[in-house]
Amino acid sequence: MKLFKSLSVAAMAIALITSSVSVVGAASSLKGKIVINGSSALLPLTLQAANEFKKLNPKVKISASAAGSITGPQSVRKGIADIGAVDWDASQDVPGFKKFDGQVAHKVAVIPFAAVVNKNVKVDNLTTKQLQDIFSGKVTNWKDVGGSDGDIIVVNRAFGSGTRVNFQMKALAGSEFLSKGSNYKEVKSSGDMKTAVETTPNAIGYMDLVYVTSNMKAVKINDVAPSEANLVNGTYKVWGFGYYMTKGQPDGATKAFIEYIQSSKFQNGSLKKLKFIPISAIK
Repeated sequence: MKLFKSLSVAAMAIALITSSVSVVGAASSLKGKIVINGSSALLPLTLQAANEFKKLNPKVKISASAAGSITGPQSVRKGIADIGAVDWDASQDVPGFKKFDGQVAHKVAVIPFAAVVNKNVKVDNLTTKQLQDIFSGKVTNWKDVGGSDGDIIVVNRAFGSGTRVNFQMKALAGSEFLSKGSNYKEVKSSGDMKTAVETTPNAIGYMDLVYVTSNMKAVKINDVAPSEANLVNGTYKVWGFGYYMTKGQPDGATKAFIEYIQSSKFQNGSLKKLKFIPISAIK
């Protein structure tokens, strides 16, 4: 009887090992090349997912770059990218941008955006009206919004940025941006925004939470902090879905990569560690 049990356990172990090997083998047989372009806000997520996916599928090559959201669906339309990462659903019209016909939008993340200031700024909370006045150039000194005396330096993202689209629509309620002046800077990417706010005294800008560092401060908006809990409970309004755009329905390695980034394992693991919020958290 003991011998029978031992043989049974061994047989089960061999079966499990064989099953595991076949699953790994099936995964690793996937081949192809995926080119991703677009949102710099989504780039950290894309790079992390690509790193994990390539370990599981070593025969798949993935290249990713970020030059702003609008370049994502543009690259897909031109046929130079398989996936366009964008901070809005580019299959629909949004203020300032017409929809990209024939493209399919795949939700991959919830992105919290925040108004951020240089660490020397003594302001912790701003109202919608104060943000509108600052980013339009109507208010130019921090003392006028509860801070210390100092000229406000406005840092803005260039036109075509998905972060800009979301911040303008949701933090500024559609109010227009300042576009020039001695107290105005314009940057091309989330990384550039991070550097500008970190190194420019009295600066204010905006970015997704992934890029916020100890050398800056994410301020409350209307007394509500930019946190996952506040976003999920509906009190923090400055956020958007991140999308992967494809020309029609994807297949092969592209389809498998999108499914991987949408999987509960990635959404509740690496995605959350990067300060994004799982798409399933928004009902």
